[in-house]
Amino acid sequence: MTTTTKDSMTSLTYAPLEQLAQAIQHGELTSEALLEAQLARIARHGKQLHAFTEVYADEARAAARGLDQMARAGIRLGPLHGVTVAVKDLFEVEGKPIAAGSKARPPRTSAISAAVVERLRAAGAVVIGKTHTVEFAFGGWGTNAVMGTPWNPWDLHTHRTPGGSSSGSAVALAAGLCTASIGTDTGGSVRIPAGLCGVVGLKTTRGLVSRHGLIELCPTHDTVGPLTRTVRDSAILLDVLSGPDPRDAVSLPVPARAVLPQLDAARGVAGMRMWVLPEAERADVDPEVLTACDEAVRVLEGLGLQRVERALPQSLAESMRVAGSLMSAEGYANLGELFEQEGLEFDPHVRRRILLGRDIGAAQYLQLLRLREQAKAEMLAAMDGVDVCAFPTNAIAAIPLTEVDELATPLSRLGRFVNLLDLCSVAVPAGFTRAGMPVSLQFIARPFDEATALRVGQAFERATRWYLAVPPGLG
Repeated sequence: MTTTTKDSMTSLTYAPLEQLAQAIQHGELTSEALLEAQLARIARHGKQLHAFTEVYADEARAAARGLDQMARAGIRLGPLHGVTVAVKDLFEVEGKPIAAGSKARPPRTSAISAAVVERLRAAGAVVIGKTHTVEFAFGGWGTNAVMGTPWNPWDLHTHRTPGGSSSGSAVALAAGLCTASIGTDTGGSVRIPAGLCGVVGLKTTRGLVSRHGLIELCPTHDTVGPLTRTVRDSAILLDVLSGPDPRDAVSLPVPARAVLPQLDAARGVAGMRMWVLPEAERADVDPEVLTACDEAVRVLEGLGLQRVERALPQSLAESMRVAGSLMSAEGYANLGELFEQEGLEFDPHVRRRILLGRDIGAAQYLQLLRLREQAKAEMLAAMDGVDVCAFPTNAIAAIPLTEVDELATPLSRLGRFVNLLDLCSVAVPAGFTRAGMPVSLQFIARPFDEATALRVGQAFERATRWYLAVPPGLG
């Protein structure tokens, strides 16, 4: 399998968000034309890719026409004026059904819109539809036994893992069915599918983006983040989405800082220090992934970053254990009453994960929280003198669904610790396996230091230009 590239300046399908928004602003493109091009691709490829739970074609057309009228009058709502964004089926959209990837109960019609949806629309975005998710977002493979699993667009012949839980959001973007998408990340759920599908995924610091109107799984770890074609596009979306919201108490003490101006400051990355994956953690990473990520580190060294090698204060395996127990405990607290019922249609693998939380008592839960706080403090101390960690996003590339072991969690190994330790991270395309499956590198930074992670990610992206690669066979 081979990859192909297209000129992102002329392709509506794969052009970055910023270029499309500027073209609409300058009268070189209309929002309606962009939308129709993407709706045509959904009609052509949507059945196989299975990215969307629902496409809001009529409402999107009406919104695009209205935005075009504003543009002709010289009115621009914001940096997303006229571009399309898909949202994961965990977010409320007023008047639309929400199922959270589940058939256990009938979809209900949302009475409100999530804060994320409100902010997207206020900035001029056209919400094109809802995307599939792992049931209640509890899984890294991207599989959904009851609603169907989206198809990784990098192999149209073999159904491969899209990554989860924001599976549909990554597939829709990678296949050119939308300009950007929104997911959630509890243990890698933005970065895992972004990495497997060859796009950029940003795991934000907890509290930076309001979770009002989001169906929660694990409030201790749940975060909201964008999936985009470029790192810069993620910065644009982050500036739109972030900021305090009185409806989400976690967001209230968070300082409001614009990220994009920090990327525009044109500061280089030479002299910055990057912590590379410790030798003790490399054994569980696929050799092809290691080769691609080692080459990425050499590229970064060529840009002037200084390599730092040191052990993690807490192994990834231990972080997996603590984080997984917290996810099951809080997942059971939120959803246990539903998943205890017999006779309902559940994804059996998700049900098993939820019901593991049944046996975690209050004392054990409080001990898990204490372990988390201790691990957070130790990691911040260990990051003294380090600007970013440059680790693989996923330990393996996408595999055929027939090879998935739902009891194994290789795709969470390098993602979950970031949520446990309350760090931020951006996953950036970093090459391909021999089978043509994307490989991804993530840049991990301290809490609320998304600007640094994005700055290094953008430098790497521009030096390698892997983001220009597109799935073959989706013309």
